[in-house]
Amino acid sequence: MFNGLIAYLDSIKARDPAPRTRWEILLYPGLHAVGMHRIAHWLFEAELFFLARLVNHLSRWLTAIDIHPGAKIGRHLFIDHGFTVIGETAEIGDNVTIYQCVTLGGTDPANGVGGKRHPTLSDGVIVGSGAQILGPITVHERARVGANAVVTKDVPEGAVMVGIPARSTLLDASEYSRDFVPYGTPCSETFDPATQKVEILQCQLEQMQKQLAALIAEREADDPADVQPARKGGRKSA
Repeated sequence: MFNGLIAYLDSIKARDPAPRTRWEILLYPGLHAVGMHRIAHWLFEAELFFLARLVNHLSRWLTAIDIHPGAKIGRHLFIDHGFTVIGETAEIGDNVTIYQCVTLGGTDPANGVGGKRHPTLSDGVIVGSGAQILGPITVHERARVGANAVVTKDVPEGAVMVGIPARSTLLDASEYSRDFVPYGTPCSETFDPATQKVEILQCQLEQMQKQLAALIAEREADDPADVQPARKGGRKSA
């Protein structure tokens, strides 16, 4: 058990540049919230629902993190800061990182499969601050969700999602295959697909305008006699 705790603290230290020692991490509210959730989930599985809710309520009051006792959480979950909500049927894999003000929320139970109405986060997922992941969807391995993104559809493995609704950005695979990128999404390297489409259309329009101007100039150069009488005729009729 002690070795497991040390491994957990080291996994957090590897993902957070702030703490100098393991002792500092012991004060993190996310660490307390996950620890108390283990107790609440054990009580929930034993169908001691009131006691599970009581532990959950105490944890929320102490840490500002609300994890439903029914949620299934893997190893080494790191919740950086508080104000995070994780719903009852949410499932979280190993080595997942969640920043502040994130919601793993539910939708209409009729839309779920077997009553599941909250998302599943696979191993190594990073969720930026303020992101909302809603419904019985799956965020696959090593995917990253940018700050304030709203995700309502499945996220492919290794994808980087930004925007409302969230869309995959165009990042080099060598970047998102790194072991860990602090804070989720590097802003200087993120390209919005919608913005890129507009820029591509602008470039194509400029090329068409240049080609049209070149064709007009070529026609005037090849047959100036046809152009000149038309101009003279125009002046006479005026």
